[in-house]
Amino acid sequence: MLADFAGVIQKGTREEALLASVDWDRLPRHIAIIMDGNGRWAAQRGQPRIAGHKAGVEAVRAAVDTGARLGIGALTLFAFSTENWKRPRFEVDALMRMLRRYLRIELDEIDRQNIRFQTIGRIGALNDNVRKEIQRATERTARNKGMVLSVALNYGGRAEIVDATRAAVRRLLDEGSRPDEITEERIASELYTRNLPELDLLVRTSGELRISNFLLWQSAYAEIYVTETLWPDFRRLHLLEAVVDYQGRDRRFGGLKLVVNRDHG
Repeated sequence: MLADFAGVIQKGTREEALLASVDWDRLPRHIAIIMDGNGRWAAQRGQPRIAGHKAGVEAVRAAVDTGARLGIGALTLFAFSTENWKRPRFEVDALMRMLRRYLRIELDEIDRQNIRFQTIGRIGALNDNVRKEIQRATERTARNKGMVLSVALNYGGRAEIVDATRAAVRRLLDEGSRPDEITEERIASELYTRNLPELDLLVRTSGELRISNFLLWQSAYAEIYVTETLWPDFRRLHLLEAVVDYQGRDRRFGGLKLVVNRDHG
């Protein structure tokens, strides 16, 4: 809420103007972000890709803090895809070290802000030391009632739908039902995000116009917002811009907007 930004927004800035224009009754319940552009950010500065990933941590802090202060129900960050294993081993190892370090350093602040931490994806494929840090953060924040911060790790949208469909079919068979009785509702109840609100806003940084196998099922009626800003440069201002833009959209969910003809009757 507005009071939660006291002391962190400077007067006379664009951030203050954007915050003043937020409709607090129409906030997105669930925001997801494709955090893209770390490599290009580093290349522009003549630095290795790892430098871009390290710089991106500050953007994560800004997005999490802003989402929590706004009162967003859920924030989901695409951190590591099922395809990212194809990257050089040293880069994958560095990403996992940064994740562990982020959780160790930021966990106190996450807990203080009443944020509940969780991960989505095929977590079992991650190294034991990574999974231990994830478990520690998940258990410590399990009773928190604020924003749910989901970090997508070893995540793929197609893989999620496959996993959910398999689980739904197994449940049907256990119930003595036929597989052809499967429904959208049954699959949705087995998704990694089944405990989260419907996805309202999908944000992509770096200007790329694709969703990269992220939250394919959940994005069916989500609003998509693309910013040219590279992820390491993403700050509170940019998330506020995305929220205000979202609130200006006419969401129809496949239907039509009714227009009343006042010239008759």
